[in-house]
Amino acid sequence: MELTPNAVSDEHQWVRDRADVVVPLINETRGRLGTLFDTTVGEVDEQTYLAAVDDVFVRGDVAVNVAAYIRLLRELDVEGDYPGFIVDEVLGRKLAATIAGGDPLGLLAEATFHFADVAVHTDGPAGLDDLDAALAAGFQTILPGWSWRERDSPFSSTH
Repeated sequence: MELTPNAVSDEHQWVRDRADVVVPLINETRGRLGTLFDTTVGEVDEQTYLAAVDDVFVRGDVAVNVAAYIRLLRELDVEGDYPGFIVDEVLGRKLAATIAGGDPLGLLAEATFHFADVAVHTDGPAGLDDLDAALAAGFQTILPGWSWRERDSPFSSTH
């Protein structure tokens, strides 16, 4: 696999074009998490998702890594699926964390990836459902809608 600026641009467009799949997954994941944590989580619309995708891909160092994970997951297939279970999970986790921008949100995105992944079953290669779950987990983590993210942290320095 070779990643060129054109290849990264192609993956950027692919993720934008996937909005009709990813945005409903984001909202479904948020709904399930909201129920578990007894909170209301704002839904994400397509325009908000697309703006976040553009923001991730405008950062060259992040974009090339995100594009690499996407390319790997789009092509990853293992006969019988189960023997490849670990590699697609690792790639999905890392993609979600990279989209979220590293810790602490990266760890949250990794955990959310597993939560989202159990509800995603995409036709195609084995890695494709992990890719969809990773996109949903990574973007839902950084997008507005969580009340705890929209207030000042009680741990920030005020001096």
